Amino acid sequence: MVRRVSSGLLGLVLACVASAAMAAQAKTSGGTGLGGTGEAILVAQIVLLLLIGRGLGEVMQRFGQPAVIGQLLAGLILGPSLFGWVMPHLHDLVFPKTPEQKNLISGVANMGVMMLLLLTGMETDLKLVRKVGLPAIAISLTGVAVPFICGFALGQVIPDSILPVAQHRLITSLFLGTALSISSIKIVAMVVREMNFTRRNLGQIIVASAIMEDTTGWIIVSITLGIAGAGGFALGSLAKTVIGTAVFLVLSYTVGRKLVFWLIRWVNDTFVSDYAVVTAILIVMCLLALVTQEMGVNTVLGAFVAGVLVGESPILSKHIEDQLRGFITAFMMPIFFGLSGLSADLTILKDSHLALLTFGLVAVASVGKFAGAFAGGMVSRLSLRESLALGCAMNARGSTEVIVASIGLTMGALTQNLYTMIVTMAVITTMAMPPMLRWALRRLPMGKEEKTRLEKEELDAKGFVSKFERLLIAADESANGKLASRLAGVIAGRRGIPVTVLPIKRAKSSTAVETAALTSVATEGAKEGHQASGNGDGDAKPERVEVSARPQETAKAAIAREAPKGYDILFLGIEKMVSQGNFAPEVDRTAADFQGPIALVIGGEHLKKEGGFNVLVPVNGTDTARRGAEIAFAIAAAQDGKTIALHVADRRAAPARSRLRRRKTERALEDDVKALAKRYGHENIVNAMHTQGEPHEAILAEAKESQSDLIVLGTNRRVGDHLAVGQTAARVMEKWKGAMIVVVI
Repeated sequence: MVRRVSSGLLGLVLACVASAAMAAQAKTSGGTGLGGTGEAILVAQIVLLLLIGRGLGEVMQRFGQPAVIGQLLAGLILGPSLFGWVMPHLHDLVFPKTPEQKNLISGVANMGVMMLLLLTGMETDLKLVRKVGLPAIAISLTGVAVPFICGFALGQVIPDSILPVAQHRLITSLFLGTALSISSIKIVAMVVREMNFTRRNLGQIIVASAIMEDTTGWIIVSITLGIAGAGGFALGSLAKTVIGTAVFLVLSYTVGRKLVFWLIRWVNDTFVSDYAVVTAILIVMCLLALVTQEMGVNTVLGAFVAGVLVGESPILSKHIEDQLRGFITAFMMPIFFGLSGLSADLTILKDSHLALLTFGLVAVASVGKFAGAFAGGMVSRLSLRESLALGCAMNARGSTEVIVASIGLTMGALTQNLYTMIVTMAVITTMAMPPMLRWALRRLPMGKEEKTRLEKEELDAKGFVSKFERLLIAADESANGKLASRLAGVIAGRRGIPVTVLPIKRAKSSTAVETAALTSVATEGAKEGHQASGNGDGDAKPERVEVSARPQETAKAAIAREAPKGYDILFLGIEKMVSQGNFAPEVDRTAADFQGPIALVIGGEHLKKEGGFNVLVPVNGTDTARRGAEIAFAIAAAQDGKTIALHVADRRAAPARSRLRRRKTERALEDDVKALAKRYGHENIVNAMHTQGEPHEAILAEAKESQSDLIVLGTNRRVGDHLAVGQTAARVMEKWKGAMIVVVI
């Protein structure tokens, strides 16, 4: 089977080569001209880069290496290092050196590098940098400064023979210093995540330091490009570049950040065509790239900043990132990195002098980067082992250095030989980093705080509320509607996520008053949630919530129009929620148009108007009940109330062995509930158990005994023409006169 697959792949590669050769031959014979042959050769080049890049990337990943190394190797194999060396004539047919043909594939690759930096920016977690703070700043400063100085000094002493222009040694030295100083955040994060170190102190410091180094590196690149564009060091030109870059960054992270968030939300809420938000993001990327290009800085800075702004947007960022990642990873990355390898010529290493220089470059890069990061760790008062792991982690170059080197080669700041040396250095240091970091991290013991972080990460991975990115409220001005608006605001405030209010029409009501009142109630709830966030759950305080409102409509029309716009949960509260123990017909019709989870809110007769709620939440170990418990804990923690977690168990007819097993399960359930409550910073929790009677009777009895104000029930949506949530929930709704939330999954 393997032999047949290999033969098929080899046949496909040979078919591509033959197609490209015939197209090129037709061109040289005066056949169809560049329009036809250029497209044929371009397609053949792309197929070869995708096929071999994907195949070698797969091989590299199976050996614990980043896929980007396989893509670079694919380019080296297809370039003058192997293909051009073994079959030069056929290589020139497939990869002709004519400017017109080279510009075709270069245009695709340039768009690829912009999209790659867009994705890198989206993965840049500025919240993590702010959380880690001083150690990350110190490590990134020394981790950039020391290797930059080493690279710059190396550029000052290398022979004139490998410089593009001897008089422009300064520019080449700046490019060398930059190429040696930046770490590849993608590769660093990959290994840290693989080693389950993401939530540990050192893992956070490593990733945050790599983020800051990456960002600093692109600023240095922009300044270097400004100097290169001026043809040398000129104080006026340098000041213009530095000031222009600083103003661009400040405006981007203040005004631009709000504009990008507004644009993403507006496009998502207004357009009905597929992937409209992705189109908007690509337009933002291109516009910022054009701005930086006009400033005399390369387009890469604009693309990177666009990605950071999109990633900071509190709406749909993960969803958008997933949509973009597939195309960039599958198509753009193999082409760009394959073409980068294609531009390198390893046959130059036959020259002992150039081989020795390459070895020296690798040594200087490795020692400089390791020493800088290690020194930063010691200055930050990390242990010797932690500083050692930092030095190993920061020594990954990979994609970042290849991008910098490609820009330098395009601008004429690097020669072909020097470019090949930098690519060789990037490949060697990147391949050495994963095993070194794995070795260093395995030697670090896990402290109490690290254990707590990992437990929290595990809870979040299974979480419900922790994954919310956007909430929808459909409510009128009744007590039910105001309670739904308030509680949704509380949860949004704890998470720092945007809320949209859909005012539902009621008879004899004023549109303006009703819309303003509901928005005000949701905003007040968000303030309560925001004030309680970050106090006991170990997270940094989120940003304040933005509450927006839609025009007033009927419930069904509003939900049908708004539901497809990417909401994680609907809070529904209208005047008539229940009719004869079941949900009212209006609730039925409204819920039918929302496919996600719904929190159906009933105000009740005994709701406290001020202060916190005493919340009762039944738990039984199911995912549905657990999600209801998360809603309850998130509300109770912000309201400074007490929560009673009630487990109803029927032990009457169970044999002794079965009872013993059941009690172990019950203790495990109690521990899980306590851990979940602690995750939301909620310590005022009481575990209760009823072992006799029907579940709804036990719930009502406990609610009365504990003087609960609010019952939160997690339940599944039953299949049928009406919104059915099971007998237990229906009987509690029928008899309970207090406030209630039915979380329908």
